[in-house]
Amino acid sequence: MYCLFNKLVVWFGNTLRDLMDKKDNKILNLSKVDYFASLKYPDFFKMWMASLFAGSSYWALIVIRGWVVYQISDSNMLVGLVTFAAMIPRVLVTPFVGYLSDKFQRRRILQIMFLINFIHNLGLSILYFMDFILPWHLIILAFVQGSARAAQMPSGQALVPNIVPKENLLNAVALNMSTVHATRLLGPLAIAPFLTLIGSSESSFNGTDLAFFICTGFYALSLIFALSIKNESTGKMNSESFFKNLAEGLKFVHSNKPFLVVIGITTFHCMLTMSFESVLPYFSVNKLGAEGGAVSYLMMCVGVGSLFASLLLAGTADEKFKGKLFYWFAVLSGVAPIFLGISSNLYLSLLATMFMGVGQAGFMIIVHTIIQIMSPDYVRGRIAGVYSMYVGGSMALFNFINGLSADYIDPGYSIAIQGLVFALIIILSRNKNKVLSSIYSGDSNNLSSYSKL
Repeated sequence: MYCLFNKLVVWFGNTLRDLMDKKDNKILNLSKVDYFASLKYPDFFKMWMASLFAGSSYWALIVIRGWVVYQISDSNMLVGLVTFAAMIPRVLVTPFVGYLSDKFQRRRILQIMFLINFIHNLGLSILYFMDFILPWHLIILAFVQGSARAAQMPSGQALVPNIVPKENLLNAVALNMSTVHATRLLGPLAIAPFLTLIGSSESSFNGTDLAFFICTGFYALSLIFALSIKNESTGKMNSESFFKNLAEGLKFVHSNKPFLVVIGITTFHCMLTMSFESVLPYFSVNKLGAEGGAVSYLMMCVGVGSLFASLLLAGTADEKFKGKLFYWFAVLSGVAPIFLGISSNLYLSLLATMFMGVGQAGFMIIVHTIIQIMSPDYVRGRIAGVYSMYVGGSMALFNFINGLSADYIDPGYSIAIQGLVFALIIILSRNKNKVLSSIYSGDSNNLSSYSKL
């Protein structure tokens, strides 16, 4: 299966490059590219494995929590509130953790956050198994898990350039981001068979019990791998004051036009195309006539598309090709949700979510690479924190809004309209903004000159 998938990625990449640049006679043969080059660096491999298991647990929990809340409350608003609670810590927590990632060893931040999430998952699993779980428990625990997850992400992003050389940075970022996006396949795939299994008696395990404990096992593995990371890199502080250093990070971002433009367009992307998790239970039951398994299958197809985009970009070194891909990934991110929104057929919905995964993961991986290239190491953690604050906050807010409105308005219309708006923003701004035009033309490396204070 892997060989077939890899050949498909190679064929698609060569064909796409040929279509985008017919005048270039020196077309790179992607079959000779090492898609996993960064995994030869021991610390990156350990961090990647830790993030892979943690990401799988995170996305599996998004599915399980949403389905459990929907089952016990029959309220889209509560599903949206739980998803909001899991994502809003990226606004509240990441600026502080960005500061910690520049002050202390970045690996220690990762290790502590994985430990917190393991303890959280174990407690949640026990609560559900003992039949003590209530919606407000899930909201509070979602906030705890989201806080640890939000702290993990900027620390990991800041650590990547310290454990992988610059020439492998796009490959490393693509592989690292695959643990965020492609694990939408692995996590839901691991728990999908259990969501419809019901125990034969009240004292026996049912499928959801098993799913929660599987998520706990994933975080146990992530903690084991994280504890073996040896790199001791930190940033550089000009002051011991948290607020002064946070202000330095905010000032750095807001005084550099390329950072503002890239983070701004990414905020719109996350707000308008990636805030759909809270309405998946509604789609599964009311539009597709399915049950909890369909929620997993929809998320899994997002993961399939994400994995495809991650591998494609992991083997891409050509800047012009990357720039052209960035534009088309952005357009696809807007167009694909339109088809999900209007679909009432399971197979069409699965296809739409797969293309959503391709567009969303491809767009986000390239954005992360651009930000890492532009960011000086001494302030890298704080920049990652500011970035995560904006994009995470927008996703949390719109997941809550979409979940809240789903009790009154068909969420398919909301998702379709939001996707259309983002596609129009990208198409209409193609030649209007110099920063975006530079990225689309493959000159993103030249933006690093703007990153100096």
